[in-house]
Amino acid sequence: MPILKPHLLKLQPKALQSFSIRQDILPHFYHRYHYHPEVELLHIEQGTGTWFVGDHIQRFEGGELIIIGSGLPHYLRSDESYFKGQERMEARAQVVHFLPSLFGEAFLGLNENRAIAHLLEGARKGFSIHGKTKILVLDQICFMLGDGRMNQVLQLYQILDLLSTCEDLTPLSRLVAEPVGQAGESDRMSRIYAYAAKHLDRRISIEEIAREAHMSPHSFCRYFRHQTGRRFSDFLNNLRVDFACRLLREQDLSTKQVYARAGFNNGTHFNNIFKRIIGQTPHQYARQFIG
Repeated sequence: MPILKPHLLKLQPKALQSFSIRQDILPHFYHRYHYHPEVELLHIEQGTGTWFVGDHIQRFEGGELIIIGSGLPHYLRSDESYFKGQERMEARAQVVHFLPSLFGEAFLGLNENRAIAHLLEGARKGFSIHGKTKILVLDQICFMLGDGRMNQVLQLYQILDLLSTCEDLTPLSRLVAEPVGQAGESDRMSRIYAYAAKHLDRRISIEEIAREAHMSPHSFCRYFRHQTGRRFSDFLNNLRVDFACRLLREQDLSTKQVYARAGFNNGTHFNNIFKRIIGQTPHQYARQFIG
């Protein structure tokens, strides 16, 4: 079953270039759930929000580095403050796009390069890159952006070779996406995601979110489950727990203040959902960030 039916994004590299690399400075991040045949290496230099990569939902902050494989649907939703026209709020990212076929099947089939072929296949679920490897990759990306005279294909190969042999990768999505569908479905899912992210601090009824999707409640429940493989309530709980984690990390708030701001009705329900998703109680999670 497809994770959902996203929009196919057609990327156009510059003439005579086999891949693209760019620096983005935007009011907010890419506001559409989409996929493309290119592999994407994305460094979020500045900005905060929530990313959706396949069936993976997570808060992001400046400094994140991920690789998104061919065909994997993804969506970066900037925090609501980025949509209010506040001065000096901007999203910054460096983005590399390349086709998996860039180096050719014969080249990737060589014994020396099979690890890279395995990396590109594994990236169809997405990876978060961290540790020393992240530092080395970011140095390479900055060098590629700053010096147009060098062989950038060689630099890209060196990045992939490094990623294929390191231990600093964390898988994101549990499932490999099978993206098929029409742009209209992507727009509908983007509206649903954006509405849920905007109203996390209060109860969102099925009737309400169904109206946003221009569907009946029964049709919406069936549609959302078919598109994402999960119930809307489970999806919403993941979003709210992720937001609660951010509050516990960044602000000195009581548990009651946290669960209220994250849209939970009572502490018992919040604790149960939080522990089921995170594997710790809110108190245990918050203690890691004291000191």
